[in-house]
Amino acid sequence: MAQNWTPSSWRQKPIQQVPDYPDQEALSQTEERLAKFPPLVFAGEARRLKSALASVSEGKGFLLQGGDCAESFAEHGADTIRDFFRAFLQMAVVLTFGAQQPVVKVGRIAGQFAKPRSSNVEKQGDVTLPSYRGDIINGIEFNEESRIPNPERQIMAYRQSAATLNLLRAFAMGGYANLENVHQWMLGFVKDSPQAERYRKLADRISETMDFMKAIGISSENHPSLRETDFFTSHEALLLGYEQALTRVDSTSGDWYATSGHMIWIGDRTRQADHAHIEYCRGIKNPIGLKCGPSLTGDGLLELIDLLNPQNEAGRLTLICRFGHDKVAENLPRLIRAVEREGKKVVWSCDPMHGNTITLNNYKTRPFERILSEVESFFQIHRAEGTHPGGIHIEMTGNDVTECTGGARALSGDDLADRYHTHCDPRLNADQALELAFLLAERMKGGRDEKRLVVNG
Repeated sequence: MAQNWTPSSWRQKPIQQVPDYPDQEALSQTEERLAKFPPLVFAGEARRLKSALASVSEGKGFLLQGGDCAESFAEHGADTIRDFFRAFLQMAVVLTFGAQQPVVKVGRIAGQFAKPRSSNVEKQGDVTLPSYRGDIINGIEFNEESRIPNPERQIMAYRQSAATLNLLRAFAMGGYANLENVHQWMLGFVKDSPQAERYRKLADRISETMDFMKAIGISSENHPSLRETDFFTSHEALLLGYEQALTRVDSTSGDWYATSGHMIWIGDRTRQADHAHIEYCRGIKNPIGLKCGPSLTGDGLLELIDLLNPQNEAGRLTLICRFGHDKVAENLPRLIRAVEREGKKVVWSCDPMHGNTITLNNYKTRPFERILSEVESFFQIHRAEGTHPGGIHIEMTGNDVTECTGGARALSGDDLADRYHTHCDPRLNADQALELAFLLAERMKGGRDEKRLVVNG
């Protein structure tokens, strides 16, 4: 166990991004209720994810982490969850083929309800109200009553997370994730894409592999791994009272685990070494993510690594880099070199979303070409440094939204108003997300080919 740590020791530390609940007694009662609820996930599942991430940190796998920027109560439904899971599985199959390695699947789902904000208030006209901080805290409607932080929303978030997890487990283990189904969905995407010719070569190679497997008797009927998949959940651990209420001792190991999700991460705005979010996360045994932005120094990163992973355990810590397409070359190499110099075991992941947000026609958006550019730079830099580009972390949906410009269908600023549904930040739609996977798979294959040429040289 971490020294001088308890699930509540974070309360003695300074804290950022904390909502101002007007009724502290109601908040305490809600947290006491949550502390009696069943866990949402189990310690053994979190350990299984950590083991998979340990392989990624050793260059033997790839992390695909993605999902909603902020889940909402209003849009919760079986179809929404199914469509996200379907798009996510297609991405995973394409990336598995491109990387020729296992892909660890981690969703931003079943808990991603709280959002950090750059300002405590939002102004519309002459009216100033508290900022929307996610459905677990307050409402998105711009009125005084909606914007008051309400602890009862934590109960609603717990119940929605439980329902979402129940459906995800059914999809993952009940046959919906059958590789043959996923491949047919993927072929449908290729057929309908304006970039069909570009993607068909890779799709045909996957088809040939599937046909070969069938020919030698490998099918979903006799190999459960072809019809079932491991799928894990994650979210930003922003609302620490909620996290504490769902922190439990594992009866088999005696260790503390956050049972709100398999993996939790610390945001770029809340990663101060002497503050509450680092204090809470250092004591739980779940895999932890740490967002790394342009302001993070090499020494600052090493201090955080030592706090969060003092035993230097593989799979414990994922560094989620979010610089912006024009800042990654300036910032990523110095962090890689600091980590490598000290021999720290980490997973390097690229978040190409948060550093590439612009405003266009009064909408926040993210140009697809900037997202792709940051991912490409991330891979190129890791190859130059001799390290493993271990994953991507994206905000995406399975729905046909128009929130990010560009992509094969060339969404423009004029298209944004058509289906701009996000509660917070712009997300890739299903086609854009799968397009990113195809383009990334091409880069992965190219990197493998280069490596073979060097080895065989």
